[in-house]
Amino acid sequence: MSRTARTSRHLARPARPVARRTGSPPRTPRPTRVAVAALAVLALAGLAACSQANAEAGHGAASAPTGALPTAVPAGTTLVVGDPTTQKAVEIAGDDLDSDLGFEIEWANVSGGPATTEAFRAGSLDVGAVADIPPIHATWTGLDVQIVAAAYREDWQENPIYSFGVAPGVDGVDELEDLRGLRVAYSPGQAQGAIVLRALEEAGLTQDDVTLVELPSTGDVYPTALAAKEVDVAPLGGIQVARYLDAYGSDGAHVVAHGLRDDPSTLYVPSEVLADPAKAAALRAYVELWAAAKLWVHDHPEEWKQGYYVEDQGLSAADADYLVAHAGVPDLPEDWTEPIARHQETIDLLAQATGNDVLDAADLWDERFAAVVAEGAAAYRAGAGG
Repeated sequence: MSRTARTSRHLARPARPVARRTGSPPRTPRPTRVAVAALAVLALAGLAACSQANAEAGHGAASAPTGALPTAVPAGTTLVVGDPTTQKAVEIAGDDLDSDLGFEIEWANVSGGPATTEAFRAGSLDVGAVADIPPIHATWTGLDVQIVAAAYREDWQENPIYSFGVAPGVDGVDELEDLRGLRVAYSPGQAQGAIVLRALEEAGLTQDDVTLVELPSTGDVYPTALAAKEVDVAPLGGIQVARYLDAYGSDGAHVVAHGLRDDPSTLYVPSEVLADPAKAAALRAYVELWAAAKLWVHDHPEEWKQGYYVEDQGLSAADADYLVAHAGVPDLPEDWTEPIARHQETIDLLAQATGNDVLDAADLWDERFAAVVAEGAAAYRAGAGG
């Protein structure tokens, strides 16, 4: 099978904030001066003000699209996709995945909610891969978006995405209730921020019971802030957990499990993409490929470790082993009733925390694509011998 012709578009990423150094700990990463609680308060106030402005302007989630999805992709159609992980899965899998979709996929080097939403706003991106928080915040800022694919982890309790890292020397933090009175790293508008709010709710705490320290969740900002003791607790994900414990465990650093679901992985698009029959038909085909790629990665851990983590991401073999071991088993639900209900709970929590209007979660999901995800998974399993 031939592959779709692709070109890579490297869109500009927003510059990371410049932080003042306060000195160097005995090990990397180097500490940076971070924003304090006042910034978190300002950020929340800003989101509330944005919500009020959008409400006055009539912004909000439009009703989910209806009608049959188009299937014919006209010649010359291009879909611009910001989904680097699936891009690498398609490249590494080769003929194991049928990526000749009959149109061009233009891969964009865009990831993360803020960068993806801004690319949507600039009209330079058709599809983005994120967790479930960015579509909410995009809608609150007046951008009409729809979720068109969702994956989870069957074993989310054993393999969560995040754990709460505790700074060296901060004693007595063994469960969520122990967060009271501590400085907690917080990133509004991203999955790390949502898990902080959900953990506080689970523990029966409010934002007034902790000091939220606003930080970008990019790179090693969170573990760096923990190592420098500029925050007491921060959500860590992926290889950050292992590296943090290896570097600072002997100094008393540890992690606390939260026991909450933190596993959503979605594709979202501007609604104008769905309004374009050519783009919508191309998106339908891409969602099938996305579902197949999720399963292929799980079924080929050795190829994924070497091709993605080691060769593409530059990680060590040990780091790659850790990530594959904790990746979880993909769950691609055919019925989105339960995922939408969980998303509504998240919206309600974030709306209360930020002062934004409560959205109807169902309006953010194009449920026509639930069957498309299932079709992509079924086609892959049939081709892989069941």
